[in-house]
Amino acid sequence: MPSPQQLIDSLGAADIQAAIASIKTNFTEPAALGDDELNRALLHGLLVRYPRGFVLLPGGSLAPAESPAPFYSEIFEGHIGYLRLGALNDANVKALDKKLTEFGKIDAVIVDLREKDAGSDFSAAAEVAKRFCPKGKLLFTLRKPASRQDRQFQSDRDPAIRALMTVLVDGDTAGAAEPVAAALRLYDKALVIGQTTAGRAVEYSDVPLPSGKLLRVATAEAVLPDGRLLFPQGLKPDLEVTMPAVEKAQIFQTSAEKGMAQFVYETERPHLNEAALIAGTNPELEAAGDRRQRGRDRQPVRDPVLQRALDVLTSLEIYQKR
Repeated sequence: MPSPQQLIDSLGAADIQAAIASIKTNFTEPAALGDDELNRALLHGLLVRYPRGFVLLPGGSLAPAESPAPFYSEIFEGHIGYLRLGALNDANVKALDKKLTEFGKIDAVIVDLREKDAGSDFSAAAEVAKRFCPKGKLLFTLRKPASRQDRQFQSDRDPAIRALMTVLVDGDTAGAAEPVAAALRLYDKALVIGQTTAGRAVEYSDVPLPSGKLLRVATAEAVLPDGRLLFPQGLKPDLEVTMPAVEKAQIFQTSAEKGMAQFVYETERPHLNEAALIAGTNPELEAAGDRRQRGRDRQPVRDPVLQRALDVLTSLEIYQKR
């Protein structure tokens, strides 16, 4: 059976007008369908149908904003640079510039855009994209229909690095991070890995209501150079790899101190050797027992999205060298 929304979407304008007229005329409690109630139903329907476009907030003292996600970087296997951009702001753009200089010559880059709440600073997002995209290219346009204002963001500098590239995304990739991922795929042939982005590549405005509540409205949207929109469908990955959000958050928090390598590489298993034979021990059996115990306790957390990116880049490098 089709869902209620599918049925409503299948109605033509005449069907909708006839249905509303019939409800007003034949409903057992016509007094309940005054203008206020109909307007309330209209607002509720808009909030439900367009959850990325409209948000009703309680107002008053909202929860304090979390600290902006920091920039993080690492080098895998001595030649693959990993960049987790964090919040898209001026401070993290400066951190990106510093790290790209320190990287020197590397063979491949992984740009991780899976950080929650990257923000809606589209100017900072464009600055990030400029570090990778060719000079003179249109990165994206921020279109504001109500004021008929279009703001174009173009790359005005040569890219800081040229290398094989993958971009990691998921449902937390939202706002200004979404056109960055799209630009890197368009101009750098970056392979996008993960899950579909949030579909919130928009700029919001908060409208105060008489009661003190706030209506957050999407007033501008990012448009790609070919005219495609990221709002509200989001950007679909080239390779879909799922990962629980709880595990990702745990990894991001832990990696700041211990690095990301532990979440993609398994430690080398011990093998039976001459020293073990002399000592009368078998490290292979002991390791197997340890693995069974860990299985009963808890399996180590892994980042399958990052692992897939490393596998792809390694395969491409081998292919190119041949």
